[in-house]
Amino acid sequence: MLKTGTIIAERYEILGKIGTGGMADVYKAKDHKLNRFVAVKVLKPEFREDTTFIRKFKSEAQAAAVLTHPNIVNVFDVGDDNGVYYIVMELIEGITLKEYISKKGKLSVKEATSIAIQVSMGLEAAHSHGIVHRDVKPQNIIISMDGKVKVTDFGIARAASSNTISSNVMGSVHYSSPEQVRGGYSDEKSDIYSLGITMYEMVTGKVPFDGDTTVAIAIKHLQEEIVPPSVYAPELPHSLEQIILKCTQKSVDRRYQNMEDVIADLKHSLIDPQGDFVTLTSVDNEAKTVVISDKELGEIKHMPKQIAKSEPEALEEEINETDYDDEPEVKKHRKKSDKPEKKKKRGGHGLTIVMLLMGVVILIAIILVAGKASGLIGSNNDTDKKTEASDTSESDDDGMVTVPNLVGKTEDEAKNITKDMKLGIQPMGEEASNQAKGTISSQDIPKGSKVEQYTTIKYYISKGAQKITIPDVDGQTGVDAQQTLEDMGLTVEIQKEYSELNDDGTPVTDPGYAVSTTPAAGNSVSAGDSVTLLVSRGVDYGDSVEVPSVVGMTKNDAVTTFGKFLNVEVKEEKSTEVAEGEVISQEPEAGNWEDPDNVNVVITVSTGNQEPSAQSDSADTAASSDAPAQTADNSAAAAAGEVWKCTQTLNTPSGYSGGPVRLELIQNVNGTPTASVVLEDQVIQFPYDLNITGAPGISEGTLYLSEQINGTYQELGNYSITFAKAE
Repeated sequence: MLKTGTIIAERYEILGKIGTGGMADVYKAKDHKLNRFVAVKVLKPEFREDTTFIRKFKSEAQAAAVLTHPNIVNVFDVGDDNGVYYIVMELIEGITLKEYISKKGKLSVKEATSIAIQVSMGLEAAHSHGIVHRDVKPQNIIISMDGKVKVTDFGIARAASSNTISSNVMGSVHYSSPEQVRGGYSDEKSDIYSLGITMYEMVTGKVPFDGDTTVAIAIKHLQEEIVPPSVYAPELPHSLEQIILKCTQKSVDRRYQNMEDVIADLKHSLIDPQGDFVTLTSVDNEAKTVVISDKELGEIKHMPKQIAKSEPEALEEEINETDYDDEPEVKKHRKKSDKPEKKKKRGGHGLTIVMLLMGVVILIAIILVAGKASGLIGSNNDTDKKTEASDTSESDDDGMVTVPNLVGKTEDEAKNITKDMKLGIQPMGEEASNQAKGTISSQDIPKGSKVEQYTTIKYYISKGAQKITIPDVDGQTGVDAQQTLEDMGLTVEIQKEYSELNDDGTPVTDPGYAVSTTPAAGNSVSAGDSVTLLVSRGVDYGDSVEVPSVVGMTKNDAVTTFGKFLNVEVKEEKSTEVAEGEVISQEPEAGNWEDPDNVNVVITVSTGNQEPSAQSDSADTAASSDAPAQTADNSAAAAAGEVWKCTQTLNTPSGYSGGPVRLELIQNVNGTPTASVVLEDQVIQFPYDLNITGAPGISEGTLYLSEQINGTYQELGNYSITFAKAE
């Protein structure tokens, strides 16, 4: 913090602190050179360590300095003074739009529309200069004492994406567009989405998506439809509601395409509040466009370019390929110059025939040399015969090779095992494992599999067993507690027992809620260890209890409601009438009296428009529908070679003070955002090497990092990470 009276750059005198944010402190200062008051934003110390960020910050701030508009807080200067990095801006006496909304509850239609128009005009000016804000929210909109509206912090959010893994530390997830949440490309249409959320808050007094965690809110942006603002503001004109809904479409193609159109419709709404002039693009079910899946797109991106080659060139490349250990080395044959020769007046055809014959002879010679070198063509030499016999002994009659078990072996042992089997091996990195440190912990192709010769087996080296502290699950539902434990890499066994009773006869723990774990909370175990989770059955009412009604509930709520019953099975069914994740039906029916120890309860859950998975879950042995990457599906995929890993390095997040952190991963799986907790309540050292197993076939995700401060987690940033298949 700068002291009052401090002089920056021999020009700006600090008069006092007037605000603070995630990246910087803001001071009121006097510019002695031009004799005017200014606002000086000074970067916090933790940002000074990242030279890449500083360079990007300066570049973006200088770009923002070219913007001069009545609805933009103008940037006057940017620089550093003995390690103090600062931006000098126009001083605006007023309050933020966030503070204004908090004071008034919600704004009138005309006031909200006027503010929206002014914000849109500022953003339009920025977009015309190729500058995208990327962090439009009420906190970055200032209302001056004379009623003028100005947008601030241009270019700073963009500068925050300079780490090894791109980080959007500036943005609040409440206002982030779906493409920003996914970590994808964002442009001016992302600003339009954030403006729409801001307008929604102005007219309703609340944001459309809220939740307990950053990931929960992010999933809503991706998955849930916005509740029309007229539900909370019945007096809202039809035209303004349509403008808000068009701005906040999840698909960028269905939003406004530029700020000019937004401004035009906002002005039109003042003249014709109930007009139906806003065009909302509907989804055309008759459209012929084919949507390429993430998997197909990944295959296309990684498909090698097809370049036409002559047969000798192609054969030469095949001969000289040396991807596998102990392969015989073959010298490359240099081609003669391909320069075209001038046509001769006579003898042209004869020369062509001679050259073709020579080419054939050379090609045959190459094939013979290659055949002998690779053992594909026999030789009268006794050594060749012995080698060929040895190769055959390692392969089946059909030429396929049986994959050996490399798990538990050292790398040298693995090389010795595979060198005579015509198999290649390739290390992929390290991972926590129960295998001895330094030995191979896993391989992508299971032992006993039949593969073609020269197949490469990819493997991971064990870093030793990762120690995990069992968390306290008191107060969580059984489903959530199971999810928490499985997210930490533990195997969970469910045990249900009736609860102890209070003096008034009520259960100490309500049915369906977690009681305790064995080993108990606070104990240290290794990844992969088994933990018994005790779930309460509530009060013991004997062999006859009334069946509750769960139709319309979410899957997790339904499972919790049936906490008293021992046998609960969850099935899935496609339904266009019941929302995805909600219970369609139950068996037995609600109101029946059944024995909770012996009756088999079946809950049928809607998958929406998606086809149900091939296998239903048992609610007492499987995690919730938002199961993370390390659940049964991934285990099966790993057995089939479908393991997707992220091993990127996470740099020190801005603002990190050394406390316990939580890492949450969100991936879009089969069109459904899937969340998981990678780690929680752990102090880690940065740079931190990630070792995350993701959903099979999903090549990207967003990692949210939060630090525990004063007992609660506060988000420090989110990172776009990529996964690669371990083949």
